[in-house]
Amino acid sequence: MTQETRLNHSLLVMLHIATAITGMIDAISYLALGHVFTANMTGNVVLLGFAVAGASGLSITRSLTALIAFLIGALIGGRVATSLTEVFTPNWITTALSLESALLLAATLVAISFGDSSGSSFQLYSIIVLTACAMGIRNATVRKMAIPDFTTTVLTLTITGLAADSRLAGGTSPRWERRLLAVLVMFAGAASGTLLLKHSLVLPLAIATLLSICCVVISMKQRVVLATHAAS
Repeated sequence: MTQETRLNHSLLVMLHIATAITGMIDAISYLALGHVFTANMTGNVVLLGFAVAGASGLSITRSLTALIAFLIGALIGGRVATSLTEVFTPNWITTALSLESALLLAATLVAISFGDSSGSSFQLYSIIVLTACAMGIRNATVRKMAIPDFTTTVLTLTITGLAADSRLAGGTSPRWERRLLAVLVMFAGAASGTLLLKHSLVLPLAIATLLSICCVVISMKQRVVLATHAAS
């Protein structure tokens, strides 16, 4: 296996882990934070529309808070990429993922002693803001990376590609393994997040944080390999 192949493989592993985190975070936010999405903004905007129209069980304030926090996170992620890309490419990726990990860790700590969405408003909105901001940073980072079929958040185009580019549709089924795995990984993240919530809110947030740290470690290893290669 060549160095380039190893780097590409580790990058795909990192993005699959990030996709699993998304499923877990959306399970947490929708099921435990009062029917709001803090990772999937498509779903969040739809929920906001439902809330504005008066649907029961939804909150305009919670959805707007998640949307604004996500936008702030995306702004931060974009600024990190713009500021550090010229220095060393993997450097801004590591920095952005480290910020995501720090925010998820903070959300985990805030969630300690959290009851449910009808409890402390400060804890509830703090977790919404922290997780949405973290996901905004990640999405801006992945967008800058521009890896085909890997948004780590939205699967609509991925699933469309599986069908529209398939041999049944007259295509060549490009990257079908990657696309299918992305769907399965997000499904697994959402399912595991739901199961972990049966024990506590802290547990799935803590595991999401650990998975995010794994992404940071992979990014750091890539940076070391590229730096060594450049020096040789």
